[in-house]
Amino acid sequence: MDHDIRDASVRDDFGHLGLPPLTARSVVLSTLLGHHPPRLPARALVRVGELFGTAEGTVRVALSRMVAAGDLQQQEGAYGLTARLLERQARQDESRSPRTRAWDGGWEIAVVTAEARPAAERTALRQAMTELRMAELREGTWLRPANLQRTRPAVVGRQCTLLTGAPDGDPAALARGLWDLDGWAARARALLAALSRAGSPAGRFTVSAAVLRHLLADPLLPDALLPAGWPGAELRRRYDAFEAELRDVLRQYVTN
Repeated sequence: MDHDIRDASVRDDFGHLGLPPLTARSVVLSTLLGHHPPRLPARALVRVGELFGTAEGTVRVALSRMVAAGDLQQQEGAYGLTARLLERQARQDESRSPRTRAWDGGWEIAVVTAEARPAAERTALRQAMTELRMAELREGTWLRPANLQRTRPAVVGRQCTLLTGAPDGDPAALARGLWDLDGWAARARALLAALSRAGSPAGRFTVSAAVLRHLLADPLLPDALLPAGWPGAELRRRYDAFEAELRDVLRQYVTN
C-alpha cells in the first residue's frame, strides 16, 4: 500500500498552488487538528503516517520534537494538542461553520486609543483583530460589517474604543477596499479544482490542509457585500464531504 500511495502522490501536481509537501509533522498536526477530541495514541499516529508513506521512526521523531517545542503534550502513550493549538482548532472549526447573524447595515469599529503601547501589546492586538476578521482602514482604525457572533478578547477592550456605525458611501465598495475579495475567490476556486484532481490520499490530505488555512482568511462578509459567484459556501461544502471521506479512510488506522 505504501508504495502505491507514494507513486500516486507524485502524480498529484499542485506546484502551481505553492502547497508545502507532506512532512511527518504536518501529518500529525493535521490529523490531530481534524480529530475530536484532538488526542490519539502514538500507534494511531504512526499508522496514519504509514498511510502517507512516512516511516514509523520518522513519525516518532516528529512526535518527540513537537512535544519539546510545546506543540503537543504526551501522557500515557497518547499525544494531544497544547492550549495554543487547541485555540487554532477552535478557530479552524469556526471558520468552517461560522456563527453569523442577520446584517442590518451596521459596522463594528475599533479605534486604538491606548497610549504608548509596547511592541508586544501592538502585536497582540493585531493578532486579535485578524482572528476577529477585522480589517484596518488606516493605522489604529479597524472595522468590519457587524454580522458575526463572537467574543472579543480582553486585549481589544484594553487598547480600543469600540463603536458601531455605517459608511455614507457604498458599503460593497468599502469592503472591496478592505479585503482582496477577488484574490480570495480565485484561490478558493483553484483549491476546489485541486480537490477534484487529487488522486491519492496524500494529495487530498495536502489540499485539505490548504483549504482549512484559506477558510481562516475568509472575511465572512454578508452576502450583500460579496461579489457574484462567491465560492466560500461551496469550498466549505466540498471540504466537509472530503473530511467525511477521509475520516472513513483513517478510521481503520486510528481505531485498530
